[in-house]
Amino acid sequence: MSVSRLLDQLAIQAGVALADKSLMLATAESCTGGLVAAAITDVSGSSGWFERGFVTYSNEAKSTMLGVPAKLIRDHGAVSEEVARAMAEGALLNSRAQVALSITGVAGPNGGTPEKPVGMVCFGWSNRITTHTETQRFRGDRGQIRRQAAEHAMRGLLELIRNEA
Repeated sequence: MSVSRLLDQLAIQAGVALADKSLMLATAESCTGGLVAAAITDVSGSSGWFERGFVTYSNEAKSTMLGVPAKLIRDHGAVSEEVARAMAEGALLNSRAQVALSITGVAGPNGGTPEKPVGMVCFGWSNRITTHTETQRFRGDRGQIRRQAAEHAMRGLLELIRNEA
């Protein structure tokens, strides 16, 4: 079942772009719980450009599966650009992919703080040479925030692929 028609379209576009450049993708998702990976694997032929997806919901999973240092999580919090960077880079180090995206955030309705409110999501995109991170704030209920985060991650992925040589 599709979460979003836009997400489905972005997954198709990403597949075409990745295949055109012979690139493989790895994903590292926390608050989206695999929505990006699900949208990608809904695309026929995705095995040609999707290497693997990590759903690292807990801090321990971020550390053990992606190599995110526990000290980084303690110092900056799981929802931070520093951790998003480490997640994207860890997805590349633990896969055969050439590009990766990561998502970590507060989907709500609970868990927000004044510093990190519900709807705050941090992203990372990496290509083994450089990693770009950013933070966005989305509005809506848990499902809407997760969907918007997945869509934003895919838009960033398309930008990363376009900039690949």
